Amino acid sequence: MSRLLSVALLPAAVLLAYIYHKDTIEKEPWKLLIKLFLAGALCALPAALIEELGVCLISGVNEQWLYRGLEAFLVVAVAEEGCKFAFLCTTWRSDAFDYRYDAIVYAVCVSLGFAALENILYVFRYGFATGLFRAFTSVPGHCFFGVFMGHWYGKAKYARYYGLPNVKGMLALSAVVPILLHGFYDYCCFMSDSLIFVLMFYVFLAVFFCAAIRCVRKTSRYDVQVLGRCGRV
Repeated sequence: MSRLLSVALLPAAVLLAYIYHKDTIEKEPWKLLIKLFLAGALCALPAALIEELGVCLISGVNEQWLYRGLEAFLVVAVAEEGCKFAFLCTTWRSDAFDYRYDAIVYAVCVSLGFAALENILYVFRYGFATGLFRAFTSVPGHCFFGVFMGHWYGKAKYARYYGLPNVKGMLALSAVVPILLHGFYDYCCFMSDSLIFVLMFYVFLAVFFCAAIRCVRKTSRYDVQVLGRCGRV
């Protein structure tokens, strides 16, 4: 059991440590990070309920490609990333949210909380080999969906602080971008009986993961303040 629990939790721990390490200006309070991680795990419950409802609503669709597309984008991706985003928004007025990179830390904490719980369920059901595969695909996937969610969330806070336009548009993108990425990821998985979708999946992973790591490094290196001592937001 300890072996299975280790393979289930270690990927999330390693990725969270990497994202936390890149927060070079001012580390975030552990109390807040633990709260967000646990919130991410808890949001798996409402996401699962929404997914059950969504599957029922599209059950009458007969074409496999359309059914799988609706399931991937409008059911699974919207439910999971939408619930994560809802919990992330609780940090908007936090005094700790004073630099743009903080948004990535928060979003990744929520995403990896969700991924950790999901991974435990999968590993204990399907075994060690499943845990190894997910360690290099699903868990980093959730982490990097969180990176892009945090990227746009941080840009929205930056725009709000400096009085720039389109704050609401950036907040919308912080939900829409990870939904689209998650949807495409799942659609390729759902259609994996076709070789072309298997190839698309691995090409997508390579490009997506590299882009996310580049986003983390760039945002960390050129981090900027988004909250002053006066508490302006």
